[in-house]
Amino acid sequence: MPTRNGLIRVSSRYSVDETVRRLQSAFAEKGLQVFALIDHSGEAEKVGLKMPPTKLLIFGGPKAGTPLMVAAPRLAIDLPLKALVAQDAENKVTVTYNDPEYLRERHGFPAEMTKNLVVAGALIAKAVE
Repeated sequence: MPTRNGLIRVSSRYSVDETVRRLQSAFAEKGLQVFALIDHSGEAEKVGLKMPPTKLLIFGGPKAGTPLMVAAPRLAIDLPLKALVAQDAENKVTVTYNDPEYLRERHGFPAEMTKNLVVAGALIAKAVE
């Protein structure tokens, strides 16, 4: 469901770690690469700070992303794509990612190229169902 600031947030019925694992698997099955996994809460803990479990997956594929960046070079600031997996104060886990339509409006690439980004949302939704 779209939310403020061009973000889409979907609920996950799994823990943060299980959600991340399911996303990694879904991306790999579709030939997308996970470029990085940033464990925000783990890094906070290393310096004596606490935060709810929060991890960021950075993922994508040159086949879909390169034509977008050629059409709108500044889009490279938002690619590769990101999926933020976080647990809130009520222990609910969500995945938040950029709305492809927001990215199109922000960077001005042709509407027909939005399909290159929509696949990620479908994969995320399937992984958390």
